[in-house]
Amino acid sequence: MAGLRRGDIHAARFGRVTGHEQAGARPALVLQAEGMAGWSTVIVAPLSSSARESVFRPRIDLKGTETRVLLESTRALDKGRIGRKLGSLSADEMIDVNAALKKVLGLT
Repeated sequence: MAGLRRGDIHAARFGRVTGHEQAGARPALVLQAEGMAGWSTVIVAPLSSSARESVFRPRIDLKGTETRVLLESTRALDKGRIGRKLGSLSADEMIDVNAALKKVLGLT
């Protein structure tokens, strides 16, 4: 996963999807551990500035805009769908993401 680090936000192309899945080009948070660099895919969660508040949608700041991490829509994307880096989460934001991710996955 050269150039991609857990906690970084990148432009991503989610492509065509079905139903309520997040589609098109949008920012995405890299969730995958750097130790999985050899994989051809990367695990990400899409971001949305219009999503409703929820315990599994932690709030982050993306260039001065309140944005939600849609952890319930986490998915693997081919690395070719990942674009330029847009920012990185703070340590406090990552703590919130990790806690919410545990809830989504039933790990708490």
